[in-house]
Amino acid sequence: MPVSRPDDPIPQTAAGLQALFINTSLKRDAGKSHTAKLMVMAETICSRAGADVTHVHLADYDVPNGVHADMREHGADTDDWPDLWNRVEAADILVIGTPIWLGQESSLCRTLVERLYAMSDTLNEKGQSIFYGMVGGAMITGNEDGLKHCASSILFALQHLGCTIPPQADCGWIGEAGPGPSFGDPQDTGPAAGFDSEFTQRNTTMMTWNLIHMARLLKEADGLPRYGNDRTAWSEGARFGLEQPHAVAN
Repeated sequence: MPVSRPDDPIPQTAAGLQALFINTSLKRDAGKSHTAKLMVMAETICSRAGADVTHVHLADYDVPNGVHADMREHGADTDDWPDLWNRVEAADILVIGTPIWLGQESSLCRTLVERLYAMSDTLNEKGQSIFYGMVGGAMITGNEDGLKHCASSILFALQHLGCTIPPQADCGWIGEAGPGPSFGDPQDTGPAAGFDSEFTQRNTTMMTWNLIHMARLLKEADGLPRYGNDRTAWSEGARFGLEQPHAVAN
């Protein structure tokens, strides 16, 4: 296959797909989020490839921590999660972005993972996890170590819930160790911090296209086959070839 040129048209592989990007920055002002600056690079690729893209700045919403679908039923005064969940449920692509704090993802990111986990008992029409057929990715920013640690934590959670994780489904940028500019901060000379990082540009692009490709494959295949993962059938006695091993005599 010939290598595409810069002026080649972008294939509309993502046409008809819903891509949801959730930014778990701790900044109340979405316009000041460094994580958002990185996420917009992937969002632009998705949009140019034909996807319907939605960006959620989680700090704009009241999402209490907990592992229930609606925390108002468990003592919270307010909970925006049920409305946000409608967007998640409709997504073919789910990307979680987070800054790094003390080597860890943000507290809002952990809250998001907990609230996603609260939906893990919800099943689709095949008796599978409601997350089956959805692909997941992670985007990380910071000026301290922890990029791969945060990505591994997020991607593990997503696959455990039922999302499909394509190859190279994470990207990010970190500056030099210690206090320094964050992604997109102005600099005295040259482009804004991180904008000239070949590593970040390449990984962001590859992650985004791999998410698109995997989402398209799942969409055209009507998700994953139900044999072997139909929880409804399991509860009714199906065992899909499982056989208990015989006891081994001493």
